[in-house]
Amino acid sequence: MGQTAGSTPEQQLLDAARASDEGAFQRLVEPYRSELHAHCYRMLGSAHDADDALQDAMLRAWRGLERFEGRSSLRSWLYRIATNTCLDLIGKRPKRVLPIDYGPTRDPHDGPGLPLAETTWVEPYPDDPWGLEDGLAAPEASYEQREAVELAFTAALQNLPPNQRAALILREVLGFSAKEVAAMLDASVASINSALQRARRTVDERLPDQSQQDTVRSLGDDGLREVVAGYVDAWDRGDIGAVVEMLTEDASFSMPPAPSWYCGHEELREFLEVGPLSGAWRWRHVLVRANGQPALAFYSWDEEEGAYLPFALNLLTIRDRRISDVTAFICRATDSGDPEDYARWPEQPMIERKRIDFFDRFGLPERLE
Repeated sequence: MGQTAGSTPEQQLLDAARASDEGAFQRLVEPYRSELHAHCYRMLGSAHDADDALQDAMLRAWRGLERFEGRSSLRSWLYRIATNTCLDLIGKRPKRVLPIDYGPTRDPHDGPGLPLAETTWVEPYPDDPWGLEDGLAAPEASYEQREAVELAFTAALQNLPPNQRAALILREVLGFSAKEVAAMLDASVASINSALQRARRTVDERLPDQSQQDTVRSLGDDGLREVVAGYVDAWDRGDIGAVVEMLTEDASFSMPPAPSWYCGHEELREFLEVGPLSGAWRWRHVLVRANGQPALAFYSWDEEEGAYLPFALNLLTIRDRRISDVTAFICRATDSGDPEDYARWPEQPMIERKRIDFFDRFGLPERLE
């Protein structure tokens, strides 16, 4: 198919791609990769799964390019393919949740318990390199782009039936019209509007009163640094009382892939005393951002390696100038059937896939000297 006078650069790339120019296809879809990856993460709750979904969606788009007739924009066509790819994956994999949605709290003296399969848990998402932007994706959107990858929002989405999840993301996060969403999901506008009403109600019931983006804006850069620095300083000094003082009264601490979690000052004090601040381990940390929130990458000292090695990426949720939730995504081995091994989890070997997902994706070093 030849180029026509006055055709846009995108149309020229589209014509070339239709002529089996794979390089032209890659250039054609490149501007949409970042937002499509974030979309797949919102749908699936895992950056690793989002990689698989995006790769599969791009392959479907390449193979189906001849069927793209231009009745919708290229962007909406790609979103239709990515959304349906994610829906196919959701049908094959269990729902991802956070430990606080999985079961009740656990006595800290019983240890974290046996980990569950890694596909059970929502996983963290890097602000970079995917280039999440501030503000709304479109004027019709209801949620900000960064707000829509916050851990609480992502976890809330996973509780929705797949089609409701897709409809909410496409309409309220990305700002597609109800008519466009209906076309993407092969549904009627009436059914989409009905699904949206149910989805909004479910998500709103699970979200805190204030998003982390609103919290960060209200604190300002200096206020945020002060909160995180106070928490970090208490950890560095091993001052359990000071750590607890930095937590809200109803704060929670969870450690996926362990199903256990702890809540409130009394439980958290006991957990810190018998666990990470017992004095059995030495820690270093690096400040990073994940899911639009502050996070701390914790490294534990390994005597044989003579270095601090990755242990967990701790996402911090802030409320009222204190930490209200800590979700520690641990990258150490989960294959032992002995619960005692997880009471001493920092001594377990590394899982390379999790180190890559929880550390490498965030530009973090493999070790600290």
